[in-house]
Amino acid sequence: MVLVTAVAVSNLEKDYGKVKALRGVSFQIEEGEIFGLIGPNGAGKSTTLKILATLLHPTGGRAEVFGHDVVKEASEVRKLISYLPEEAGAYKRLTGLEYLEFMAKLYAKDSRKAEKMLKLGIELSGLGERLNDKVSTYSKGMVRRLLLARALMVKPKLAILDEPTSGLDIMNAFEIRRTIKEFSKEGVTFLISSHNMLEVEYLCDRVALIHKGRILEVGTPRELKERYNAENLEEVFMEAVKNV
Repeated sequence: MVLVTAVAVSNLEKDYGKVKALRGVSFQIEEGEIFGLIGPNGAGKSTTLKILATLLHPTGGRAEVFGHDVVKEASEVRKLISYLPEEAGAYKRLTGLEYLEFMAKLYAKDSRKAEKMLKLGIELSGLGERLNDKVSTYSKGMVRRLLLARALMVKPKLAILDEPTSGLDIMNAFEIRRTIKEFSKEGVTFLISSHNMLEVEYLCDRVALIHKGRILEVGTPRELKERYNAENLEEVFMEAVKNV
């Protein structure tokens, strides 16, 4: 089986004035992987994701998505990805169904594909009859499920999810993790950022630990736990930062 590199990040740097958000970040993701970028708030997770989603230009280094440079070939990259920011919102004056219909028409090349996309979005959302209600009446968990449905119904080659289960209750978080696992089996590649290390340990094939804009370690959860003789990734991270 030939491995295809979905994401290649090399010596990525990003400065916000005098603040260095990324300090030479490098990692690779293979096609079909669920890859986790984990670390505390302010570590550089969201900045890395925004660069890969073509929303920010790096100060230095290089990043590619399926061989396309995220700066020089941004339009090509956007055709391959779907991005869900941590604080994303939906149009509150629309019903959930109207929102999905609008997005399907926006992404699909023709009405037949839009209809197929919408059907998948409805199924993925799991909101049932509540799709006929306005988004303004939804709980945070319902909005997140709607947005994840929008992100995945387009069948991206790479789904970039920033804190996908942040602030959600156990049931909503469980459903989102289950959906991610199912789509990964169908070949969708995932890059997920999170500060919930125990969740990432369960969900991800490989993880990168990021701290103060630098990658400290990359490996499978099992490899990292064995390397640091730790019971979980939280312990791994606490040991890893001692050497920084």
